Amino acid sequence: MKDMISGVFYMLDDAFRIGEYVQSGSYKGTVESFSIRSVRLRHHRGPIFTVPFGELGAVQNMSRDWAKDKFLISVTYDTDLEKVRKIVKKVGAELLLDPEFGPFFIEPLKMKGVEEFGEYGMSIGFGMMLKPGGQQSVIRRRAFAMIREAFAAGGVEFSSPTVQVAGGDSDAAAALAAKQAMDRRVLMANASETTA
Repeated sequence: MKDMISGVFYMLDDAFRIGEYVQSGSYKGTVESFSIRSVRLRHHRGPIFTVPFGELGAVQNMSRDWAKDKFLISVTYDTDLEKVRKIVKKVGAELLLDPEFGPFFIEPLKMKGVEEFGEYGMSIGFGMMLKPGGQQSVIRRRAFAMIREAFAAGGVEFSSPTVQVAGGDSDAAAALAAKQAMDRRVLMANASETTA
């Protein structure tokens, strides 16, 4: 009875329709069908979940109207942000012209700005608005590959852990190392003369 009553409310709320991709707790997949007491979800890897409406809980519908995809990329502190904005705008325009990915865009890929400062660099936010349908991860992977190539061509460096050693110039460090090596040799020579 609980399942049937819950099902009526899901239908009245228009929470999901056949063909839409939804997630509820640990269950996610495309809605294949529903009965008076349960919904059948086809996971993107193949398995089918038959979930009683009474166990469904809150439903996240990923296929309704539009989907925003946001991500961060970390770059070095000396990065020219205007240069990054122009590079990403060009990548966004190329994605729009791509016959495979272009039809899924509502708003092109854009740089949003600096989101945070980290130990090794600054994180820049990016975003795009797409039509629903499960293509977000495929388009994001293509955008990552294009951004990587465009950054390399434009001289923009991704941030990475670095270690800086302070203490003067390298000639002085080399001279100090040579002196220490010489002192060790003298000590060893003196030690062998003493034991001999």
